[in-house]
Amino acid sequence: MKAVVITSPGGPEVLQLQEVREPELKDDEVLIKVEATALNRADTVQRKGSYPPPKGASEFPGLECSGTIVAVGKKVSRWKIGDEVCALLSGGGYAEKVAVPAGQVLPLPHGVSLQDAASLPEVACTVWSTVFMMSRLSAGETFLIHGGSSGIGTFAIQIAKYQGAKVLVTAGSEEKLAVCKNLGADVCINYKTQDFVQRVKEETGGKGVDVILDHIGASYLKQNLESLNFDGRLFIIGFMGGTVAEVDLRVMLARRLTVQSAGLRHRSPENKAVIVSEVEKIVWPAIRAGKVKPVVYKSFPLSEAAEAHRLMESSEHIGKILLVP
Repeated sequence: MKAVVITSPGGPEVLQLQEVREPELKDDEVLIKVEATALNRADTVQRKGSYPPPKGASEFPGLECSGTIVAVGKKVSRWKIGDEVCALLSGGGYAEKVAVPAGQVLPLPHGVSLQDAASLPEVACTVWSTVFMMSRLSAGETFLIHGGSSGIGTFAIQIAKYQGAKVLVTAGSEEKLAVCKNLGADVCINYKTQDFVQRVKEETGGKGVDVILDHIGASYLKQNLESLNFDGRLFIIGFMGGTVAEVDLRVMLARRLTVQSAGLRHRSPENKAVIVSEVEKIVWPAIRAGKVKPVVYKSFPLSEAAEAHRLMESSEHIGKILLVP
């Protein structure tokens, strides 16, 4: 089969489509013929050599895919050959075929094309596990999403609104903010021209928001803590603004704040299966009802993975970028 190989750590040009061996199927796995895979920021970090795959995972990038099951392991009972599915991966999506534990596979949601379904597993599992399972965002609360026009952001807006939260977002252009508004965001803040802390306080009567989902990290930490309500929860899922920051712990103590951080990739298969199960039970009905839709910006052939990475790193896109074998 063909797969995108990281020939050496570096820029997008190190991504090359090559002939490789097919994955070996374990007893608890299914083999998926890939219809599409979606880009994630983690792929660009792996390409640069800073985010190696977990032990035993595929060395090829790609943390989610959609496709058709072409083989099943001996211990797999739910899935059968011919099923159209999408899946959360530890790696290997940038390929014609990928093996994945059966517990990380989701059925194709009704009303979503097989290709577009590739944009769902990583964002759905990331947002559900961080914002709802760990930060416990509930109906009537306020929720701030940084990077509202990203793949994570466009999904988080929709599912948070579906769950009854008031949603505030930041983004860097009026075009991106317009998309966020159209997806249901209540308050749209241009972080290049506005002080988001001030806007958050204005929009919440001086209280602050209950939950923040942040991919910036260090450079936003102080402002994020200032933007939280009593018992507020900050969840950090990325470090585009650095990894080291100073915190005045008195601010956290005075308002009973919680700061958490987690990723999906290095969780155990058992833990991922729990998240995937919740997503199927709670998120998939929202997608079937048309309340949450995939937001796909552009698709590239697998052979143009480098060009897709350049687009992602330019941050000009809105929503998800797909690769199609």
